[in-house]
Amino acid sequence: MKAEISAGHNLFVTGRPGVGKTTLIEKVLSLLSVEAAGFHTREIRDGGGRTGFSISSLSGDAGVLAHVDLDTPYRVGRYGVNRADLERVGVPAIEDAVRLGRLVVMDEIGRMELFSPAFRTAVERALDSPATVFGTIQDRSNPFLDGVRARPDVTVLRITERNRDAAVDVVARALEHALRGEAGEIPDRWMSDE
Repeated sequence: MKAEISAGHNLFVTGRPGVGKTTLIEKVLSLLSVEAAGFHTREIRDGGGRTGFSISSLSGDAGVLAHVDLDTPYRVGRYGVNRADLERVGVPAIEDAVRLGRLVVMDEIGRMELFSPAFRTAVERALDSPATVFGTIQDRSNPFLDGVRARPDVTVLRITERNRDAAVDVVARALEHALRGEAGEIPDRWMSDE
């Protein structure tokens, strides 16, 4: 049995923190022959420890998504979330990708990003558009995240240390087919914890 994705279908990867979801997104994008736009988040490290997260659009805009030194009412654990940079970098990156008809990259949709109503609206608009969304989604229950995962036009693949390297080619092939308007197939084994 296989999961099928087609044009306008949306593909997310999930898995535990640090498993390689962002690396997988980057490797898949390097194999695709289509233009992509959107955003990435990455760790900010200082003295060997993680102190925050940056957000960067694929076109080069950058900001701080969250940091231990930020004084803000929006908090996830020890990190203060910078809603201003999320809305300055992430929201326009999503909107531009949809407007330009490109593959929409969202890395990631998680608790930090959900503090922004504008960000949630941009995600919903992208998912409702004819564009194909490719991104990462936090592996946590939350009404918004659960709603994204439950959409009939969304497929979620679970990435583990055992399957992450092999998943690159599987995901790239499926997306290439979908972006050409053909059915792209992903074996069901990629949707489980095995």
